[in-house]
Amino acid sequence: MTIDNEQLTHPRTITFVTGTRAEFGLMVPVLRAIQAHPRLRLQVVATGMHLDRAHGRSIDSIRAAGFDVAATIPWKPAGADQTELARQTALASAKLADTYAKLNSDIVLVVGDRVEAFAAASAAHLSGRLVAHVHGGDRALGQVDDALRHAITKLAHLHFPATQDSADRIARLGEDAWRIKLVGSPGIDGITREALPFDVLWPTTLVLCRRRYALFLLHPTRADDAAEYARARQLLRTCVATGFEEVVCIYPNNDPGGAGIIRAIDEAEHDARSSVRTVPNWGRPAFLGLLRDAAVLVGNSSSGIIEAASFGTPVIDVGDRQKGRLRGENVTTVPFRQSAIRAALRKIWNGGSPLRYSRKNLYGKGGTGLAIARHLANVPMTEKWLRKLIAY
Repeated sequence: MTIDNEQLTHPRTITFVTGTRAEFGLMVPVLRAIQAHPRLRLQVVATGMHLDRAHGRSIDSIRAAGFDVAATIPWKPAGADQTELARQTALASAKLADTYAKLNSDIVLVVGDRVEAFAAASAAHLSGRLVAHVHGGDRALGQVDDALRHAITKLAHLHFPATQDSADRIARLGEDAWRIKLVGSPGIDGITREALPFDVLWPTTLVLCRRRYALFLLHPTRADDAAEYARARQLLRTCVATGFEEVVCIYPNNDPGGAGIIRAIDEAEHDARSSVRTVPNWGRPAFLGLLRDAAVLVGNSSSGIIEAASFGTPVIDVGDRQKGRLRGENVTTVPFRQSAIRAALRKIWNGGSPLRYSRKNLYGKGGTGLAIARHLANVPMTEKWLRKLIAY
């Protein structure tokens, strides 16, 4: 598909494919900027966890945030079966190709490193559509995340890295400099304004008091429910023993091994002696409010690396899921070893006077959504952009 910009008399259709509540929340500033741009038309395609009742069916949150869902792509949960994960990825890619044709997508927009984004990018690239990728060039070990992120980079035609390090890495992957637009992370656009104030947050979440609770968000790193259960149970017990008045848990993503983490959370919550509470799925404003007012975020979520710094919230990043990702002074990285976790938590809790950090964020200063929308509206959809040749 080749379109000369001068012949473009209708709004350019931007199809955003989303598979998880976290990536959707991260991209809300971009989606609103696209909606507001006179030469762009937004389509949201939902798949993955958004359709899974076990993870809160967050497609309802997409609609509640004011976005229409143009299409849904079924994605059967794979559990710990990696063969099934590969099969579902292939099936989704085929269905996405058909969806782009029906929606007449001009540009397919994806973010990050998940299998849903990989399926979306591969279907778009092979069907001759321009692929725009947000948060390319980052490093994060995950399960297969690092490989998928860089595979998406090679499929993408337009890159929106969050940091100069990531922009440089994309260039070293052989991408032309004119394809790379350093814009910062959309996750910090208007982040302090978007977070619910405590007087609104409290009736929704019933957290007892600011900076008296630990926020727990752990994702699987192994396709082994039993191993993930054991790790999550150990981490929860250490949090409870530290002295926080509450440990507020959010369910993990649907990567293989996640069922073990959910089992550990549910068991802890139903223990009458425990201070653990769970909500499977919160909207982003509530999540940001919880992140702002937590004494600490414990786990291995990218929100601890990217968003938490904007609030000065301490983070205990456990294990190697985020290995390689640029991080600020508010992040303490520890192995899955009880003594190291206990020491880090006690230092942050500080005998009941939790530490705080400056609000300096390495991932930008805002304005990312507007910058991305502007580039999407202006990118020349010509053969030069659609046909790629490695730069060296």
